[in-house]
Amino acid sequence: MTQIVQDMGFVAEDFTGEWLELPSDTDPSTLAQFAGAAAIRIAFPAFSDGRGFTLARLLRLQGFAGRLRAHGHVIADQYAMARRAGFDEVEIPDDLAARQDEAQWLRRADWRAHDYQARLRARA
Repeated sequence: MTQIVQDMGFVAEDFTGEWLELPSDTDPSTLAQFAGAAAIRIAFPAFSDGRGFTLARLLRLQGFAGRLRAHGHVIADQYAMARRAGFDEVEIPDDLAARQDEAQWLRRADWRAHDYQARLRARA
């Protein structure tokens, strides 16, 4: 089983459509063909594999407006980065949710307030 994480914490699955599954090694030059999809899940095989963040950002820059979910080994400390990259939510395995409870994810839910670059621009 898995747990869905959104800005309000752990939530129940509410999507009933078909997910287009993209592995983390998807060639970025092929992303334009997916811009019209309703929902895309990008795999994170390890928390140290950041290619999914790049894929999400490129999809959004190419006009993807559907639901975008990070799926796999994303840790709570990466939630703000995932949201800024363009993900709507994160789907994690139950064993990770047991180690990093909802409170840890909620501490990162205000991802707009913890934007290092925005803080630097405000100081200038």
